[in-house]
Amino acid sequence: MKADAIKLDGAKAGSVELDDAIFGLEPRADILHRVVRWQRNNAQQGTHKVKTRSETSYSTKKIYRQKGTGGARHGDRNAPIFRKGGIYKGPTPRSHGHELTKKFRKLGLRHALSAKQSAGELVILDTLELKDAKTAVLSRQVKDLGWKRALVIDGATVDENFARAARNLDGVDVLPSMGANVYDILRSDTLVLTKAGVEALEARLK
Repeated sequence: MKADAIKLDGAKAGSVELDDAIFGLEPRADILHRVVRWQRNNAQQGTHKVKTRSETSYSTKKIYRQKGTGGARHGDRNAPIFRKGGIYKGPTPRSHGHELTKKFRKLGLRHALSAKQSAGELVILDTLELKDAKTAVLSRQVKDLGWKRALVIDGATVDENFARAARNLDGVDVLPSMGANVYDILRSDTLVLTKAGVEALEARLK
């Protein structure tokens, strides 16, 4: 399929051919869900921790005699039944990540790109080159283009001036092609790919 390309000033910059096997799929929510879940689980720190009865700070002396009190039998105050006692089977540090094959991750990225294309939220940009790293200038251009929560994906490297100008710009994220991922693509309102980014993604996903 063909898609029109534009420049940062909004002028037309010809067209680019998009691979139907990457941008023309029928998006499947189940595939996207599995890949996003894999990403978010791998990002989870898993540093949650509670104290067990061997770690709480209290005397280990038997709190009262075994018999004759009319109450239940107890040992020390660190038992889970008591206030400020240890927690029984609470969370401990662990990894929440799980495996997902490389083939399936690539499939998820194809469906994410296709979802943006079918929703009309894909913009093809000629190049990201800026003469000066001026945030104010780039901010005006982004506003004129109507981008909101935009994810910009370039080729192997991102233009240094553009990256610096976009650094303090709220609602604009910039990634090289190898940083493209399903979660960031889906959470953006506008996906912006440069011509170099399209070529790099097609080479990566074939």
